[in-house]
Amino acid sequence: MPERAVRLAGNADRVPVAAMLARAFADDPAMEFIFPDPADRTKRLPRLFALLFDHDAAAGMRLLTAGGEAATLWRGPGQVHTGRLAMLRRLPGLLHALGTNVSRALRVGEAIDAHMPAGAFWYLHIAGCDPAAQGRGLGAVAVRAGLTRAAGRLPAYLETATERNLVFYAGLGFAVTGEWIVPGSSLRFWSMLRPPG
Repeated sequence: MPERAVRLAGNADRVPVAAMLARAFADDPAMEFIFPDPADRTKRLPRLFALLFDHDAAAGMRLLTAGGEAATLWRGPGQVHTGRLAMLRRLPGLLHALGTNVSRALRVGEAIDAHMPAGAFWYLHIAGCDPAAQGRGLGAVAVRAGLTRAAGRLPAYLETATERNLVFYAGLGFAVTGEWIVPGSSLRFWSMLRPPG
């Protein structure tokens, strides 16, 4: 699939993208840590991804393959962190999405923030492909489209808690720059950076 088959996602894509990302992240170690109960995770992940979809509209760009099988949510330079005021405005939605899992989500978020690189970069905040469409290269197409549109002019950064993703992202030019554990847990992340170009 050529990169031109990837488009900017609009507000009408919110619900289907959130549902697709919920399926894609159903067995993600970070989501399993935040939502340890599988039934609760299934209920809450679409809510969480809908909130992230909304936030990343103003913070960067949202890309979607033509058939909606894969999506990437990017945050632009200087847009990585959510300020306290913005967090307070989102508090009702966050509480609705996270329920009793708020403290675990905050621990993960704080650890992620602590490992962000210095300087200007594009942050690949979320990248997911529907499990039914995996293995067809759609996720790679969605990531490459983001790199082509904006991140190619600056470094691109991501973190992943899924070890099998390391080879996937290495094939897209990312290299591991760190490995770390969320404090007070056994949840492991890898930081990866891709140089510009």
